[in-house]
Amino acid sequence: MSDQILNDAKGKMQKAYDYMHEEFAKLQTGRANAALVENIMVESFGTTMPLKGIASISIPESNQIAIQPWNRDQLPNVEKAITNANLGLNPSNDGLMIRLILPPLTEDRRKDLVKLVHKYAEESKISIRNARHEAKTQLEALEKSKEISEDQLGVFEKKLQEVVDEYNKKVDEASKNKEQDVMTV
Repeated sequence: MSDQILNDAKGKMQKAYDYMHEEFAKLQTGRANAALVENIMVESFGTTMPLKGIASISIPESNQIAIQPWNRDQLPNVEKAITNANLGLNPSNDGLMIRLILPPLTEDRRKDLVKLVHKYAEESKISIRNARHEAKTQLEALEKSKEISEDQLGVFEKKLQEVVDEYNKKVDEASKNKEQDVMTV
């Protein structure tokens, strides 16, 4: 039972870490990245779908994203969705595909992006702490109901803290790497 609690907590911590990575991928760092646009929702034949579901997304140059809908009739819808996504990018429609040119980042914009990196890292750490708190509460309830001994509770709490430390270290390393990525001109 207590091993299951630890595994559940570890799963929640992994989800928090993965979510942070997804958010990092969406940050516009001056280099083209398909993750910047692939989940934009586009109106398509009466339903909304993510852009990656109706078009191919490629990176022809380091500062350019090319989006080619599989059906050319979707070009206006794709263009509208990109504009409405408030990415700060102006889509250029040539009748076959849409091109997005990423402007070089200013120093101020880089600093703002670093603040966002720190915000996402902190949110991830908060989720990790919440998972630890939830697991610790469940373990204490097991000890209170005499399903595990006080010594076993101490062992499980130590294992739980080791997992928390491991994920916090991973978050710190990822945010440090992303910060360097953002600040590199």
